[in-house]
Amino acid sequence: MPNRLQQVFARPQLRRRLLLVGIALAGVWLMFLDSHSLLRRVEYYADYRALSEENAQIQTDIDRLQQQVGAGLSDELVEEVAREQYGMRRPGETVYPVGEPDGE
Repeated sequence: MPNRLQQVFARPQLRRRLLLVGIALAGVWLMFLDSHSLLRRVEYYADYRALSEENAQIQTDIDRLQQQVGAGLSDELVEEVAREQYGMRRPGETVYPVGEPDGE
């Protein structure tokens, strides 16, 4: 029996076909089934591009906010925040709250 198998595989034409089938199977495996297949690489690249664009947008927001922090706050803005959010007032000033109660 082993002699028969050796004769079958000894033919160059059959060996060439088996090699081509093996290469084709390996190619299909690498293109579609592997954990690092071409399809996944395309998906990874699309994710990379989207994240890069989002990162660039966030970086521009960070730069804009750092410029605002570096410029400081105006006295009018500080007074407005103190009055509206913290209920503060100037000495001798009477504040009359206008609006709906907080639902308590």
